[in-house]
Amino acid sequence: MSNAPTQPATDERIKSRSKFREALIRPELGGIVGTVAVFVFFALFAFDSGMFTSKGVLNWSQVSAQFMIIAVGACLLMIAGEFDLSVGSMIGFAGMMIAILAVTLGWPVWMAIITTFIVCVALGALNGFIVIRTGLPSFIVTLAFLFILRGFTIYFPQTIERKTIIGGIKDAAEGDWLAALFGGKILTGFFSWLGDMGLIETFSRGSREGQPVVDGVPMLIVWALVLVVFGHVLLTKTKFGNWIFAAGGDAEAARNSGVPVNRVKISMFMFTAFCATVFATCQVMEFGSAGSDRGLLKEFEAIIAVVIGGALLTGGYGSVLGAALGALIFGVVQQGLFFAGVESSLFRVFLGLILLAAVILNTYIRRMITGER
Repeated sequence: MSNAPTQPATDERIKSRSKFREALIRPELGGIVGTVAVFVFFALFAFDSGMFTSKGVLNWSQVSAQFMIIAVGACLLMIAGEFDLSVGSMIGFAGMMIAILAVTLGWPVWMAIITTFIVCVALGALNGFIVIRTGLPSFIVTLAFLFILRGFTIYFPQTIERKTIIGGIKDAAEGDWLAALFGGKILTGFFSWLGDMGLIETFSRGSREGQPVVDGVPMLIVWALVLVVFGHVLLTKTKFGNWIFAAGGDAEAARNSGVPVNRVKISMFMFTAFCATVFATCQVMEFGSAGSDRGLLKEFEAIIAVVIGGALLTGGYGSVLGAALGALIFGVVQQGLFFAGVESSLFRVFLGLILLAAVILNTYIRRMITGER
C-alpha cells in the first residue's frame, strides 16, 4: 500500500489568467481604444479648427451628453438581456406631452414634467410587463411601441393645435423651479472668473464684451454625468447590479438561484423610459419647443453606443462606463467631422464601420470568455 501523498484535485472552475488577458476581456476596452483613436485623429486633422477651444469642447460635449443619457438606460437593459426600440419615439412623445400640458393646457411646467415622467415610466413598465407575460422578444414588443408612440406624437398636436411643432415652452417655464433642473446651467460664477482671468475665451465686442464665450455647464451634461455615475455604481457595487448580469446571462439559472428576473427586467425597461424622458425634457427646455419628429433613430444610436462600449448583444456582459465612452465617440465624431471640414453625411459611414468593428471585437471577447471556437 503506497504512502505517497495524493495531489489535490484541480478545480476546473479556477483558471489563472494573465493580466493582459484580463485587460482584453474588460468591456470598456473597445470604448477606450476608440476614444483614444478618435481624439488622436482629430488632434492631428482638426486641432486648429476651433474644436478644442472652450466653445468647441462645449459643442461636442453637449452632443455626447445627449447620446450618453439614453445609452445608460439602453446599456443596463441590454445587459439584462433585452432591447427597447421605442426609445426614440418615447423622446418625441415625452417632449410633446410636456408642451401640450404646459403650453396648450396651461399647466405649471413642473406639474407637466412630473406627469410626463410618471406616464412615460409607466409605459416603460408596460413594455416590460408585456415582454414578460407573453414571452415575445422585446425587439418585437418595443418595435410596436415605436410606431404607437410616434403615431400619438403626431396625432395629438395635429388634433389639438393643427400643427406638429409646439413652441412657447421657454416663456411658460420662466421662473419654474423644476424646469431649471433641466434647462439651466451651473458654475456660471466660476466660468465668469475663468474669463476674467483670461483662462477661457471671452467676447471681444458687442453687448457681451468681456463675458465668457462658455458661461456655464448645461444641465444636459450634468444629467449625463449623474446618470453614468448612478448606472455604474448600481451595476458594479450593488446586489441589484449582480441580478442584472444574472438576468441577462442565464435567466433560468438566475431564477433557480432566487433572482427576481421579471422584476429586474421590468425595472430596466422603466429606467430606460426614465432616461428617454430626461433627454426629452432637457431638449424641450433647450429649444423651447417640441416637435413630432424629435428622437428619430435615437434608439439605434443608443444601441450602437452601447455596443461600441463593449456590451454583448446576447446580454449578461457590458459596462456603463464603456457605453459612456461609446457616446463620447459619437459626439466627438459628429462634431469633429464638421470642424475638420469633412462632408457630414460621412458620419453615418463612420458609424457603420465602427459598429462593425465593435461587433467583431465583442464576438472575439465573448469567445475568450466562454471558450467557444
